[in-house]
Amino acid sequence: MIIRTLFAFALFAISACASTLDVSQNNANETNTESKFTPVPYVQIDHPDWADDAVIYQINTRQFTPEGTFIAAQAELPRLKELGVDILWLMPIHPIGEVNRKGSLGSPYAIKDYFGVNPEFGTEEDFRAFVDAAHAAGFKVILDWVANHTAWDNPMVTEHPEWYETDWKGDFHPTPWTDWADIIDLDYSNPELRAYKTEALKYWVEEFDIDGYRCDVAGFVPLDFWETARAELNQIKPVFMLAEWQQRDLHRKAFDATYAWAWKEAAQRIAKGQSNAGDLRGYLSEQISTWPLDAYRMLYTENHDQNAWDGSTGEIYGDAYHAMLTLSFVTEGIPLIHNGQEVGNQNQLEFFERDPIEWGDFDHPDGDLIKKLIAIKTDNPALHNGAAGGRIIPVSTDKPDQILSFAREKNGNQVLVFFNLSDELADFQITDGPAAGGWVDAVTGNNDTIRLGATRILSPWRGKVLVANENEN
Repeated sequence: MIIRTLFAFALFAISACASTLDVSQNNANETNTESKFTPVPYVQIDHPDWADDAVIYQINTRQFTPEGTFIAAQAELPRLKELGVDILWLMPIHPIGEVNRKGSLGSPYAIKDYFGVNPEFGTEEDFRAFVDAAHAAGFKVILDWVANHTAWDNPMVTEHPEWYETDWKGDFHPTPWTDWADIIDLDYSNPELRAYKTEALKYWVEEFDIDGYRCDVAGFVPLDFWETARAELNQIKPVFMLAEWQQRDLHRKAFDATYAWAWKEAAQRIAKGQSNAGDLRGYLSEQISTWPLDAYRMLYTENHDQNAWDGSTGEIYGDAYHAMLTLSFVTEGIPLIHNGQEVGNQNQLEFFERDPIEWGDFDHPDGDLIKKLIAIKTDNPALHNGAAGGRIIPVSTDKPDQILSFAREKNGNQVLVFFNLSDELADFQITDGPAAGGWVDAVTGNNDTIRLGATRILSPWRGKVLVANENEN
């Protein structure tokens, strides 16, 4: 009887122990599973705090002022401060190659010396003074930087010919299938080249205290170079990196922002009557489905070498342009203003010659609109950049070919946007989405009430940017 009791107790102990082990093992499995499958943010870099609600302003030093110098550009800083922009992007400031030069002055993207300043624009001290004055006024300064290629007469050509790519004949060559005859491509399989170029990037941050770079044709250069360079730069100070490219992978460890070419191209097609509002809705669908919120996509209506609108006739430079400009400030992304946009400049600037912007009246309506849009973006956290702002929330209407509509929300701040992206009157109904309730027009300050299913009317290319009325919601 005693033996039987002891045997039963042993079985109970073993059973209890096994049960305990099972529970512990299950807990361990659950912990391992949670750890293994916990989502990790795709963007691994920390954006500088000052980029959260920033707006970029591009300066073509050669054409920005009648003098085309750093000193003259510095005198314009108070005006830019009043405009409200934050990050000043200067096109390349380095000496330009003379061999195979295009035009009389050459392309600023044909770099002869990565450690020098183009004497056309002034001296190193002039540039240093510009950066210091910009910082004192509250701006950040980023430089346009060319990694993919150099001028034919860059000293690297004779000192380190092994740093360059060669064609099937063994000769240096421009980027294949381009008309860039004034440059030759570099070979990033060479570690010494990578080290040299990284030192060139660090030089302007360390010696002149610039705040980052806009990197030309960044996708033509291996991604691991950019990731290593970003890490090196961040050891000096937090920097802002903008890639002239449209690729999600660049955001992981290298760049804060990339170009939203697809947005600009869709906006142009719509403005020219070649497509409808569904074109931009397709862009937004891809944006919220495949791009991380914290990957800044730069939104813009014209490029430094391409005007968005037909300046020769002015046919589409009116209300369609203003609609797209407004959308570039309220859609997910970081907005860009090119020098001259604030006075309605429609001229395609020369690229290889002096062609100063004709500024005219600085009280231009386009400047007033830009100021309002910057203020709206700054005042509403939902419209801030990346994860500092809110994700696009689709809002549906019964006129999807004409009306683009969406909402954004961040920390209780709600913004509703809808635009008639056509040249015809639109009567429509909002049928779904977080739109019903009381709102305030962000531009006029007037109260508005949205009811699902109620008919609204918008003139061609007109729209609304509404902020939730806290007293009614």
